Amino acid sequence: MLLLALDTSAAAGAALHDGTSVVAERSVHDPTRHAEVLMPFVREVLADVGASPADLTAVAVGVGPGPFTGLRVGLVTARTLGHALGLDVHGVCSLDALAAQGFGALDDDELVVATDARRREVYWARYRREGAGFARVAGPQVGAAADVRVDGAVCVGRGAHLYPDALPGPDGGPLDPSPGALGGLAARSLAGDGGWLVPTDPLYLRRPDVQEPGARKRVRT
Repeated sequence: MLLLALDTSAAAGAALHDGTSVVAERSVHDPTRHAEVLMPFVREVLADVGASPADLTAVAVGVGPGPFTGLRVGLVTARTLGHALGLDVHGVCSLDALAAQGFGALDDDELVVATDARRREVYWARYRREGAGFARVAGPQVGAAADVRVDGAVCVGRGAHLYPDALPGPDGGPLDPSPGALGGLAARSLAGDGGWLVPTDPLYLRRPDVQEPGARKRVRT
């Protein structure tokens, strides 16, 4: 297996997973450069392992939640690569990847993950550790940080970093979904260990800011 994982829900990144571990990864948090950096990252991670696009066996992509423009870059890139290479393209909730990072770094049994939704809001979901894995028990949702029911859970993600009073968590926790973690969930699911794969439909959770204008009103003369 050589799975390419992409995510542009927050940071923009690409990673390769060989079915056992992440073998190459690139990521940068710069919301204005998603379209600029993503394909170069794909070329770089392939070069890191001496592979070509023809060596890929599947593509996974983060479906958000996230802003309209950022998500569109990752989803369009993943679908285009899948079509060009004849590969299956699988969606993974980006917050699930962030939860995998959180459980990997912390010993806590319950986590709230929160990313920056702008407008003083967060995209969030709640997770519980179950055996060697974990499960999502609430979300994903979007709303004000103060409205998230933490109930004693540890909070991680850039949203928790921005609103620590409402979403308390440890210093140095993961901030953004990692394409490597996303690839790990996809690889596990393809191997039959977990059900993290979803359709590649974007989780915007909000209506786009730009909307088609309605029909013109007739003006009486």
